[in-house]
Amino acid sequence: MKGPDKDKTFPLEHHDRLCFLKNVVKSANITVGDYTYYDDFEDVKNFEKNVRYHFDFIGDKLSIGKFCMIASGVRFIMNGANHLTESVSAYPFAIFGNGWEKAMEGKSYPIKGDTVIGNDVWIGFNTTIMPGVTIGDGAIIAANSNVTKDVPPYTVVGGNPAQEIRKRFPEEKIRKLLEIRWWDWDIDKITRNIQHLTGNSIEDLVK
Repeated sequence: MKGPDKDKTFPLEHHDRLCFLKNVVKSANITVGDYTYYDDFEDVKNFEKNVRYHFDFIGDKLSIGKFCMIASGVRFIMNGANHLTESVSAYPFAIFGNGWEKAMEGKSYPIKGDTVIGNDVWIGFNTTIMPGVTIGDGAIIAANSNVTKDVPPYTVVGGNPAQEIRKRFPEEKIRKLLEIRWWDWDIDKITRNIQHLTGNSIEDLVK
């Protein structure tokens, strides 16, 4: 047995509210790894609706790794939401024209870079991820969090703004997990190691 079909949109029979996300996303500026799933209380098409202020002319990207778990109501705020913050006014005069067209000549809105979600990341219900944030492999984001800064690998964070709650494992175990990168194994090897992946012994996994 080789595990579920990564190219199937709805991997759970008779259930169309959980999808393998890469098979649903249409935007060229959003990439999603194999087996990452998105669960939505209403419609999985809500995922791209919840990638907010993502305008093609800005060019920022949302990158999501493999084997991630994304709950309903998760929102990604992209760079199109940014305003000037060091000017006298933050108001976006130029977009309204009618004599205001040149308000941004010689200026540019702040760009915080791409948003990057690692592998095996669990993002809880109703979480908001702000522009330019990187979430490391194996991290867990508690429900209702507002993530405004980078999250290290295998770290549990929560709150508004999200703060570190704890590390999932000691540093040495985190180092080993980042070295073996199990999510890059072929699916046969992953399938053979399912019991170890759902167990508590990293040592058994790295044998």
